[in-house]
Amino acid sequence: MTHYKTYFIDLDGTIYQGKTQYPSGKRFIQRLQDAKIPYLFVTNNSTKNPIDVANNLTINHDIPTSPNQVYTSAMATADYLSRHMPLNTKIYVIGEIGLVEALTTAGFTIVTDASANAVVVGLDRQVTYQKLEIATAAIQAGAKFIATNVDTNLPTEHGLMPGAGAIIAAIQTATQTDPLVIAKPESPIMTGALKRMAVKKADVIMVGDNYSTDILAGINNNIDTLLVYSGVSTPEQIKQVSTKPTHEVLSLDDWTI
Repeated sequence: MTHYKTYFIDLDGTIYQGKTQYPSGKRFIQRLQDAKIPYLFVTNNSTKNPIDVANNLTINHDIPTSPNQVYTSAMATADYLSRHMPLNTKIYVIGEIGLVEALTTAGFTIVTDASANAVVVGLDRQVTYQKLEIATAAIQAGAKFIATNVDTNLPTEHGLMPGAGAIIAAIQTATQTDPLVIAKPESPIMTGALKRMAVKKADVIMVGDNYSTDILAGINNNIDTLLVYSGVSTPEQIKQVSTKPTHEVLSLDDWTI
């Protein structure tokens, strides 16, 4: 079996499930630490900053984590824009603190009207019709339409609630414009993660529970994948797909580092 030099790891459904601890996830990270193998948590969540994500892992799941071990779709969005747009780009944001902080930290100007050069949309649990109006007007006037991620649902204790994809779909319908998507399974977040860790694709494995996001992110970018059956995807579903994960395990305990 190939021994990988770096691991990209999904969070919810892979290392934990919401507020529920996965002992196998904690043991998996401990084995990576013991082997001194670097890893990066790569998450489609754009609402939290890396400090909050690290604190959640450390405090609520007993997995000591530093912010530099976290890469969110908000950070990937800021990295992408930094590579492809000038810093004087004016951005209209529909999103929460994690996204706003990532963009302002990168040096971009956040505007509150349709004068924006780019519209960046992520999950926003305080979205209003007025926000949708401004985003629509800006895109119709020529602003670039960027989506942090298009996850359709957000798992909560009340069930699957609307995710960023639901908000993005409304703007997409109103503008008849498809967004550039940053997060898994698309390439920008993986490109950003590779740059952040300064590693080659051949040395990396992407670990996750969701074939449609985590595993396709690896497949789409020629990165090996490890699908763990602890979350979204099931063995029955994977039997139906033409391109299989590189590796499959029932539990992260079954994986040899």
